[in-house]
Amino acid sequence: MTTAAVTRLPLGVRVFGWLRGRRSTWRERTTARDRGEVELNQRRVYILPTRAGLGFAALLLALLVGSVNYSLGLGFGLTFVAAACGVVDMLATYRNLAHLHLRPGRAGAVFAGEEAPFELLLANRTRLDRFAVWVDVDTAKDPRHAVDVAAGANATVVLSGASTRRGWMKAPRVRLATRFPLGLFNAWSYWQPDSRALVYPFPEQDAPPLPVSGYPSPDGFGSAGNDDFAGVRSYQPGDPLRQLAWRHIARLDPSLGGQLVTKQFEGGALDELVLDLDALPPRLDLELKLSRLARWVLEAELRALPYALRVGARRIDAALGPAHQAACLEALALYGSADERR
Repeated sequence: MTTAAVTRLPLGVRVFGWLRGRRSTWRERTTARDRGEVELNQRRVYILPTRAGLGFAALLLALLVGSVNYSLGLGFGLTFVAAACGVVDMLATYRNLAHLHLRPGRAGAVFAGEEAPFELLLANRTRLDRFAVWVDVDTAKDPRHAVDVAAGANATVVLSGASTRRGWMKAPRVRLATRFPLGLFNAWSYWQPDSRALVYPFPEQDAPPLPVSGYPSPDGFGSAGNDDFAGVRSYQPGDPLRQLAWRHIARLDPSLGGQLVTKQFEGGALDELVLDLDALPPRLDLELKLSRLARWVLEAELRALPYALRVGARRIDAALGPAHQAACLEALALYGSADERR
């Protein structure tokens, strides 16, 4: 937004925006040095009365005024006992959150657009049980995960953040809050977990079929996946006409949702299937190329076809299995990033 546009906004909106920006900067500063395990000491726990607490304070004030006006000894006693309960509740709320130890856990890999899970560990090394500690990402309006952490025990919470682009995704800032036991006060703290999740390129929808012709094998014989008929699949743009399952298509009625299908072959793989980024049409966008390779990696695994990957300077030899798939998808995720060059 330009400066001229900002000056045309109402004064209240500008002040609110300025305060929100200052608050965001302050929260980033408080968590900028979080590395590894973090303890919520007294400098990191903030506490304010809730609406119920403000109402309780107003009630105490009314009781005090009434007791003074009418010289009610019982009124004074009730007021002071209630006030003492409020002070005890404030201390209990603070102690329910203070001195918890926080440690980042595992972060699973996902495809772009999916929710990336982040495991967080809460360790209670004191003799005080902790109840109703609410944990969630800082951007959530209200925390959605409540945990109890017994004395000397640990608890695990899995939070998630939406992934938007491939590469490493930093864990979102976490907000911990509690109103235990009476709800008159709200204590909270912020934490920036020192973890990150790997985000793979999202597999292309309706991608062309897997290029099963591949590269010549060392012995110079065969063609990958063209020997044994394995079934039919939906037609995809680029499928050769000779592979269309015409007999199967003839039995389908287009008015009932029938569509073209393609014959699928497996076995006899003597060629080396190489998924090469440079072999894709140069007119394609880079992200689309990576998404297509991600789709082909998944399809090759599904069809049990050993495959190699060439992405830039990265060369991964032909293999098969979860570890090989993870290595190929990681190469696609980090292609062109600073992490790839390290």
